[in-house]
Amino acid sequence: MKDLSPEDRALIAQCEQASLDLLVRNLSPHGILAASRTEAAVARRYTRIFGRDAAICIMAMAGSGVPALEEGAVASVQALADQQAANGQIPKYVDPEGQDADFWYLGCIDATLWWLIAIDHLRGLGRVPGGRWAAGEALAIQWLLAQEHQHFRLLQQNEASDWADIMPRSGFVLYTNALWYEVKRRFGLANADETKHHFNHLFNPFQQDLPEYHRARLLRHYARRGRRDPGMYLSFVNLSVVGDEGDVFGNVLAIQSGLADADMASSIVQRIGEAAASEPWPVRVVLHPLSQQHPLWRPYMGRHQQNYLHQYHNGGIWPFVGGFWVMVLAQLGLHDQASAELVKLARANAHDDWRFTEWFHGKTLAPMGMAGQSWNAAAFLMASKALRESTLSPGRAG
Repeated sequence: MKDLSPEDRALIAQCEQASLDLLVRNLSPHGILAASRTEAAVARRYTRIFGRDAAICIMAMAGSGVPALEEGAVASVQALADQQAANGQIPKYVDPEGQDADFWYLGCIDATLWWLIAIDHLRGLGRVPGGRWAAGEALAIQWLLAQEHQHFRLLQQNEASDWADIMPRSGFVLYTNALWYEVKRRFGLANADETKHHFNHLFNPFQQDLPEYHRARLLRHYARRGRRDPGMYLSFVNLSVVGDEGDVFGNVLAIQSGLADADMASSIVQRIGEAAASEPWPVRVVLHPLSQQHPLWRPYMGRHQQNYLHQYHNGGIWPFVGGFWVMVLAQLGLHDQASAELVKLARANAHDDWRFTEWFHGKTLAPMGMAGQSWNAAAFLMASKALRESTLSPGRAG
């Protein structure tokens, strides 16, 4: 960040402090809430401890040096562990008082993945004994393995059952399997190499290497038919149906976890740049939103008037994903670009007197969703830290 102006440096420092302050305000005795307590947030159940939101927050809270946040990180994992299902699944969210656990309509698959990543993060920092949550960890991994295809070694899921919970991605989903590989890598699970191999063949079917497995070849045929190479991973692959809308978060996580080689990572960054997905703020989560005339459009995408073109998961700007975008740029050694994007991310969080808006309309930039979004604050802190650390040891992380 050495080439930033004094004003930009001051803005980043201000956003770091505002982020820490927001996380402290959003703490409950049982863990971190998804958003600040407002009438709208209570009505939409954002004043819950969400598996995915809390895990991302834990990555910033643990190691922050702020005692309340350090304690809140452990409490968040425990609150989710207390409501773990008998089969091992972690809930989508839990009530901070322990009175309610929700598992979503078709099952929420990514809460369990993020919960495991959060546990590993806490252990790596020495915040908890190695054996804490061991029984729940084993059950959670067992539940995930039950969703794994026994040849592709990739997780299978229903549509609308991960963070993009009103998007029609199903079968093998990019975002989910990027997390699955990360979990396998962190916990030393079996068949991680097979997961990586099939990930790259299924989600990037335009490469020259022909898969050996005959069912993979058939899926490749369907995925390529009538399409050009988008230069990115497909958002999902199902039998004869795939997603080529350009899932930014899934592609970013594929780079971060080491699934993408150098050429693929470079191509993904180039495509996101060509689409101006981080203008004026990072980042639009879909490069080519689905219209109501698109074959993949589902009636539920219009729920709450939310997922139309350039809105919500269908092309809205999500600052927390922008934090992961900055982290990946830093990881790839693109420090100048990462610094510029971090400044823009600070401006997004600062909009409307530090509202920390959940998401913005991708075209009009209207602030949408809840104010005081916890994972916006956490992702900014993670991005700022990653950029500082990467400039001390330049080059792509392994």
